[in-house]
Amino acid sequence: MTKAIKKQALGRGLSALLKDPDNDIKSVDDKNADKVVGNIIELEIESIEINPFQPRSNFNEESLKELATSIKELGVIQPITVRKLDFNKYQLISGERRLRASKLIGLATIPAYIRIANDNESLVMALVENIQRHDLDPIEIALSYQRLMDEIQLTQEQMSERVGKKRSTIANYLRLLKLDPIIQTGIRDGFISMGHGRAIINIEDLDAQTDIYQKIVSQNLSVRDTEALVKNYHDSLKPKPAVKAKAASFDIDDSQKKIFNNYFGNLVDIKVATNGKGKITIPFQSQDDFNRIIELIKG
Repeated sequence: MTKAIKKQALGRGLSALLKDPDNDIKSVDDKNADKVVGNIIELEIESIEINPFQPRSNFNEESLKELATSIKELGVIQPITVRKLDFNKYQLISGERRLRASKLIGLATIPAYIRIANDNESLVMALVENIQRHDLDPIEIALSYQRLMDEIQLTQEQMSERVGKKRSTIANYLRLLKLDPIIQTGIRDGFISMGHGRAIINIEDLDAQTDIYQKIVSQNLSVRDTEALVKNYHDSLKPKPAVKAKAASFDIDDSQKKIFNNYFGNLVDIKVATNGKGKITIPFQSQDDFNRIIELIKG
């Protein structure tokens, strides 16, 4: 009894209206359109095709099974959203996980909101709703933003308004697409985080990017460790300061010292530094000795 009431509340009766070819609803101005568009209606799953604009491409099988179990016990709590394409033919806008999970347990119908939208509107709705409601990986989000910019010709500022995110946040996601494809795959597969990717993107050379990526994965490096690696890489590219050539030093042998000793009549001290510079110290014993040395120097 409860299930029957629930199905009626979800537009079970309106499902029959949609199967009447004489009253096919193609626009919001058609007869009975107000009864269908925007309402929750039980649609046959086989009449719904997957949205080619769907940004999500990876679906965790274990997570889908858990959702399928929940749907089996409680039903589809949140309806999917579709757009009407043709007679008894619909295209998914959002809710692919719910649709897939429902198929897993063999459901024939699923509650759905029906909208009438053109391709561009469908793309915007699919991307925006999926970005806001589902745990897409960073690369999928980046690709969704890029597609909005390319196909709908939105600026980052306009996109910020559409998805309710800061422009800087959108810019950070888009920068991930400059990473080497191998690293993008690593982010999608969970080998590294978006934080790792944001650090690596500061390196333009793709080979250097992949070298650091391999170190991160093999050594299980943190984001901070990665930032240090990137800094070291940039430091290695800086020009090294010119090193002044050191003057060659030399040794004073005993014969050379003897020449000074004999000439001045005292034990002369001679020291040479590593840069080749040095000093000669001439000792004297008295004023008379000092005057004698002066006379020798004067020649």
